[in-house]
Amino acid sequence: MRTIQMTLDDDLVESVDNMVKELKTTRSAFTRKALREAIVSFNLKQQEEKHRKGYELHPLAKDEFSVWENEQDWGDK
Repeated sequence: MRTIQMTLDDDLVESVDNMVKELKTTRSAFTRKALREAIVSFNLKQQEEKHRKGYELHPLAKDEFSVWENEQDWGDK
């Protein structure tokens, strides 16, 4: 693990300090978790954008999934 130095706004540090007290954790642990979650969120948004662009370039045909309609089971029968 590496130690890094960051510059943060005073109000942000105060908010983090309040949260870490409530969560009974440390600034470092809180920040690691927040950064991991931000990375996951960013990657998910990137994948969604990639899929959106793919479907714009290659739209679905109207009957592309119709072959599966008889296979659906919604449990309402």
